[in-house]
Amino acid sequence: RALSMGKLHHAMMGTAAVALATAAAVPGTLVNEAAGGGERQAVRFGHPSGSMRVGAEVALVDGQWQVRRALMSRSARVLMEGWVRVPASVFDL
Repeated sequence: RALSMGKLHHAMMGTAAVALATAAAVPGTLVNEAAGGGERQAVRFGHPSGSMRVGAEVALVDGQWQVRRALMSRSARVLMEGWVRVPASVFDL
């Protein structure tokens, strides 16, 4: 779990997720090896609130790893479902 503003974060911070994706994309890093090793552009990992898919594209340029692109997607749980009643007069402009 990660700390955010002095409290345990309920899920995973976006910046930490992108850092994991970048580390997973660099062959030979601990994160890359934990994700299965080899070349990879995306990983999915679990956190206390569910799972997250993140990705990164990296390139080795003059002996240095450079991040070309980082990707992150999030899913949200349904907070509300229902009906909203709007008077017909609202549409009579």
